[in-house]
Amino acid sequence: MKLREGTGKRTVSIIIAYFLIYVVWGSTYYFIGVALKGFSPFILGALRFTVAGLTLLSWCWCRGEPVFKKTLIRKSAVSGIVLLFIDMAVVMLAQKYVSSSLVAIVASSTAIWIMALDAPMWSRNFRNPAVIAGMVIGFLGVTLLYFEQFNQSSNLNNHSEYGILLLLFGCISWALGTLYAKYRSSGEEEVNAFAGSAWQMIFASLMFWICAGFSGNIAGTDLDTVPVSSWLSLIYLIVFGSILAYSAYIWLLKVRPATEVATHAYVNPFVAVVIGMTFGKEIVTWVQIAGLIVILFSVMLINKKKKIRNDK
Repeated sequence: MKLREGTGKRTVSIIIAYFLIYVVWGSTYYFIGVALKGFSPFILGALRFTVAGLTLLSWCWCRGEPVFKKTLIRKSAVSGIVLLFIDMAVVMLAQKYVSSSLVAIVASSTAIWIMALDAPMWSRNFRNPAVIAGMVIGFLGVTLLYFEQFNQSSNLNNHSEYGILLLLFGCISWALGTLYAKYRSSGEEEVNAFAGSAWQMIFASLMFWICAGFSGNIAGTDLDTVPVSSWLSLIYLIVFGSILAYSAYIWLLKVRPATEVATHAYVNPFVAVVIGMTFGKEIVTWVQIAGLIVILFSVMLINKKKKIRNDK
């Protein structure tokens, strides 16, 4: 009886965790857009990751984790700046030019960039025709979205193609940060996963505060004028997006196969598009839907081959 109760509780926990990384992470694109109506990108990033990072670090300290190891802090600093700071700053800046739905669609191509920039694995990856085909198809999908935005900007003079270029820079930065974590810092951050995540958020927040200070955002921010919707979105991003969803992701990697957990990359863009269209009244064109399908098909093709290779 106790075994059945324990199994039932674990199943419920897994379902909740997948909901967090599927739906909550997918919804963050929309809530970032709402929060940006009251906060500048740098202030939003600073507040979000300061509160989330300190909260998570305090929790790790209470659990007895060695949160102040020098090697953990040093390696997490690099990961936090390259992964969280640059990528999230780019995502928020890009939403000045394009919708949250399109941001999520382009961000889904990150897996392709990781494969393309993983130099130590080139000799193995580029021997596989399916992987090469997947990368080419993915890049074609991104190119399709860029030219759509370029044509729109030519007609409307709103420079929406800048958003695509910013997002590509963010994807490359995230890919480089992921590869750094894979080859340099994974040993420390895997053993102290939650503490490493907390330090990443803290160092990302420091960079956001520095940029906010130099850009004049701190002096120019009047918190009294920030709408309630932006405050609520900030709280949602801190609690659900940064603390709960990320913690669920780390926990799932310990109890479920990594290839299964990675399926959030296919679900997040669709969730973002549905929420953006439903609540944000965003217009998603057929070209964007086609681009999303092409990109996700290419990522699925690459990951399928990786899974087959790992199984062997």
